[in-house]
Amino acid sequence: MTLLLGACTSKEQQKPKIPAKNERTKPTLTVGSEWKLPISIPEGEFDRLGGWLSEDEVVYITNLEQTSNVYRYHLLTGKSELIYKTEHPIVTVQISPTKKYILIHSSPSSYEGLITIIDTQGTEKMKESIPSYELAFEWNPYNEEQVLVSKFNEDWTFQLALLDMNKLNTKELSIPQPFIKWMGEKKIAYLDWDEDNPTLFAPLTVSDLEKGIEQTLFPRVLQFTTFNGKLMTVTVNEQDQTNAVYSFFDKDLKEYFSFSQPQLTKFSDWLVPFYDYNDPLGQFITFRPVKSGEADSYSDGFELLLYNLKKGSLPKVIMAGMDNEPINFSPSGEAILYGNRFEKIIDLNAKKIYELIKE
Repeated sequence: MTLLLGACTSKEQQKPKIPAKNERTKPTLTVGSEWKLPISIPEGEFDRLGGWLSEDEVVYITNLEQTSNVYRYHLLTGKSELIYKTEHPIVTVQISPTKKYILIHSSPSSYEGLITIIDTQGTEKMKESIPSYELAFEWNPYNEEQVLVSKFNEDWTFQLALLDMNKLNTKELSIPQPFIKWMGEKKIAYLDWDEDNPTLFAPLTVSDLEKGIEQTLFPRVLQFTTFNGKLMTVTVNEQDQTNAVYSFFDKDLKEYFSFSQPQLTKFSDWLVPFYDYNDPLGQFITFRPVKSGEADSYSDGFELLLYNLKKGSLPKVIMAGMDNEPINFSPSGEAILYGNRFEKIIDLNAKKIYELIKE
């Protein structure tokens, strides 16, 4: 109607054109209006969402005494399907980039992590027990048969290992930092922090796992991530250090988009609000504080902003007065999971929040 009226003269506005019968379309429902929510839990107590399996399916975890269940939930039918059951409490679940596999990290004891990888039907592909106090994972988006595992001891010393589903083994790696991102099928990137001289920034380094060659890309980076060959860095605005600068680079490290936003400081570093990226659409979504200040005393809420990196346009404000909590894009980019347990879904078109669980 807006487009129709904008194209009409004032006389035509008084008598708008009625479309022919074969031109008329049925009203479309927003994404959220079709969801069957809240979830009716079949067994146990809801723990958290694990992520999207498809546009209409999510994975969630329930706990019953010491056992845990992994369910697939169909948002349009309201049906839950049990796909995996374990006798140990689940610590976390991670879905592979193409939604082909699900990694389940369970904990038989305080000093043992059990990694189980299944397909979306629940068939086990690999199971590995790793002595550890804590584990962190990074799927290889260029080869989903591989997962980089960071295993921590109680004193937070660490060791990295490459888990290979084809070879059914893990291979220890000599990497100086525990938190990495994949830059290519055999290349990883990390911030090379100096433990003896703590600073806000560190060099962003790329390491070739096959050739053993390292290269510094940028000397001063606060945080970074990678998206299917693309790179995003968070740095400081040198002219106004109350603002953070988000810069996006293509596979040739050519900057193609950037923006600044207010920065919140913490005792030893800066707060980088939660964000996510939808690669097919080139959409980046993040929270933005309305002003700079100290994170501990900040109480003005956050705006949820959507950037279109392909168009390079100004951000679209989805909502205001939000809490800074984790977010996760649906495959279509029309919805996100939201919350510390992903217990909410936001319909980005309708700008409406839906509760997944009835507390």
